[in-house]
Amino acid sequence: MGNPVGPGMWKAALAETPREAFNWRLAFSVLCFGLMGAARGLDEGLIGTTVTQKSFINEYNLKLTKSQNATQLAQRTGNITAMVQIGSVGGALIAFIACDKLGRLWATRQLCTIWIVGVIIYITSNGSYGQVLAGRFIMGLGIGQTTVVAPTYLAEASPRSIRGLCICIFSGSVYLGIMLGYFANWGTSLHISNSTSKQWVDATILHIIFAGLIIIGSFFALESPRWLAKVGRDEQAAANMSKLRKLPLDHPYVQAELIDIHDQLEREREATLGSGFLGPLKELFMLPGNRYRILLGLGCQLLGQWSGAQSITIYAPQFFQTLGVTGSSEKLFATAIFGVVKFVSAIICAFFLVDFIGRKRSLATGIIIQFVAMFYVAIYLTVVPSATTGKLKSASQKHAGTGAIAMIYFSGVGWALGWNSIQYLIGAEIFPLRVRSLGVSMIMCFHFVNQYGNTKAVPQMLVVGAPGLSPNGTFWFFTAVTLLGLGFVWFFLPETVGKSLEGMDELFNLPWHMIGRKGAALTAGKGSVAEAMMLGDTEKVAEISREEQVENVDGKRTGGR
Repeated sequence: MGNPVGPGMWKAALAETPREAFNWRLAFSVLCFGLMGAARGLDEGLIGTTVTQKSFINEYNLKLTKSQNATQLAQRTGNITAMVQIGSVGGALIAFIACDKLGRLWATRQLCTIWIVGVIIYITSNGSYGQVLAGRFIMGLGIGQTTVVAPTYLAEASPRSIRGLCICIFSGSVYLGIMLGYFANWGTSLHISNSTSKQWVDATILHIIFAGLIIIGSFFALESPRWLAKVGRDEQAAANMSKLRKLPLDHPYVQAELIDIHDQLEREREATLGSGFLGPLKELFMLPGNRYRILLGLGCQLLGQWSGAQSITIYAPQFFQTLGVTGSSEKLFATAIFGVVKFVSAIICAFFLVDFIGRKRSLATGIIIQFVAMFYVAIYLTVVPSATTGKLKSASQKHAGTGAIAMIYFSGVGWALGWNSIQYLIGAEIFPLRVRSLGVSMIMCFHFVNQYGNTKAVPQMLVVGAPGLSPNGTFWFFTAVTLLGLGFVWFFLPETVGKSLEGMDELFNLPWHMIGRKGAALTAGKGSVAEAMMLGDTEKVAEISREEQVENVDGKRTGGR
């Protein structure tokens, strides 16, 4: 009987986790950092519907005129919509420095401050196109950091048995923000006059509310024990780990985690001795195991961002209009329900799938659902091109159109179960501690570069008669990328459920062609004291513990730091 993989590893990890580790202090920290996902969600939910509101359209000239054709209008709309993504590229890079130098808590406070400043500049623009772009760029500098700081903290603070759940609280909060943004704009379109600019400003205030709540919550959360150990604050690291697990410091579960943290740090220090300022960068790209990790993370971002669902999230009203939903309120309502569907799907993934059936199966399930949805819509728009004008001639065309609208909702389900959860989860848990924030920062920088690209491209891709892709061609493109993503997941993505963060080294040190398909089975219970304890490998536990005791005597990990 081989080593447990997937659900088997999760069950073993869950059975070995003391009940005390699931406590209110951990829940509070997870909630505080998980809510940062709402930063991106609010922007995506608000801006996609804001640019369709009459008050915003009139204020910033987002309409066809004699001097502005459909392509120029799409470019202007794309500039406003995508400016947060441009800022987020810089934010993702800033986050690496903030995370490593300031710690996870102070990085959170400074990013929320930048986020609030950007929102204030944005909502006080009073018709100034340049100020809107500037405000949204600064918002992006703050929002982009959330995708690095929050998943990194959640991965480091969570027990491995529920690490997927905890990180997916972040991705679930993305859809909480999207849903609230959709409903806020739908509500203001119904209850605030189109003639006043306050129609969109009132909804945008949600950004400031969430940023304020996160700043306040950060003063009651505990700093990451792994970051404290990394900067040499060992006593505080041990104390925080004890508090997060609600277990005494000498408890075997706590001691196993601390031993693994110090053991990995020592190995990394020895491997990069004398590498200087560029050490982390060299470590990330020169070591084969780390190089595979960075390429895996970049591949997930590329395929996820161009699979189409993210574009539909941002431009949901336009996509519903393409499929025949007319009327401003009707489009906003359909979009709001789309937000609910995605939010519920993300919560289901977090609580019932990503740990229980594993990362790989959850992602593959989501991609298959997304593929079917995109394939149907592509066929529909090819067979019934008149759908883009809202002129359906027969009852069968109308029924097929209803099916296409339903498939947009299904694509949201697939995205929430698949790429959206994994794109934050996998990057946060695969990197070694010394280069974790740098690795996540680079991956999320690439994430926002791709998001900016498709945010700018999609409005022009959907223009009927434009050179290149039309609406049906756009969905054929999404279909092809989704299918390619399924093959990528099968061959390259390893199963990481139940593995300790420090045990990942054993997995990624395998030959590259074995990591994705056989890595989990070959390395189950190897590479860390925590995993060895979980699977009852007493010899491995004793061996690593002896090594740890010798190094403690030599002063390498305690007094010598």
